[in-house]
Amino acid sequence: MNVKYLKYKQKLMSDPIVLVPARLGSTRLPGKPLAEIHGEPMIVHVWRRAVEAGIGPVLVAGDAPEIVAAVKKAGGEAVLTRADHESGSDRIWEAVELFDPHGRYDVIVNVQGDLPTIESYAIQASLLPLADPSVDIATLAVEITREDERHDPNVVKIVASPISAGRMRALYFSRATVPYNDGPHYHHIGLYAYRRKALQRFVQLPPSTLEKREKLEQLRALEAGMRIDVSLVDAVPLGVDTPHDLERARALLAPKE
Repeated sequence: MNVKYLKYKQKLMSDPIVLVPARLGSTRLPGKPLAEIHGEPMIVHVWRRAVEAGIGPVLVAGDAPEIVAAVKKAGGEAVLTRADHESGSDRIWEAVELFDPHGRYDVIVNVQGDLPTIESYAIQASLLPLADPSVDIATLAVEITREDERHDPNVVKIVASPISAGRMRALYFSRATVPYNDGPHYHHIGLYAYRRKALQRFVQLPPSTLEKREKLEQLRALEAGMRIDVSLVDAVPLGVDTPHDLERARALLAPKE
């Protein structure tokens, strides 16, 4: 467990829970959560990574009984949620309300169900900004080093103001190459840590103007005046969206001989 996270635990007596949303209806990779990686479904690999982070209980929020069954077979916790949710945020809110209706857990970490290579330290790092009570939501970013990523609309960039070493305050998210002129650009990683009240407020808000224009859900929070701070990490985890991504994940997770 990293030193920064240990200091976080000492500073803030929060009670986090990790939620992993997963749905079967992927257009580019049908049945994605159950895709096999070295004998286990992908969602089980993500669940194991989240457990290894050691920050609290891990709950998978699935939209199909098969997902729930796969996680429970591996020894994990999972709940069945509605299939008609428009976002992972809506799904994890339903799940945490089902699992914890009395509000014991006050911080909710959202780890996407298609990140089988996510490092445990990155999950821990997502919590660090919440040591500041003025922060509503925390997320992750990596400095962009490849020129093609600066101009790729599929790579979401963060415009952020530095606060301290390894931490920034998010001002905007965009698919465009921003900010203008020389200087670093940052690749946003879609992993979030929410204060429970912030997540509740967020899912009750209607989609915002900039959210709909950029097709980036996190802009809804910024437009509503919510504060999002960012921890910098070293690498972007592989998100599995296509059969090619799945083969890359299998190669990265191949057992060491």
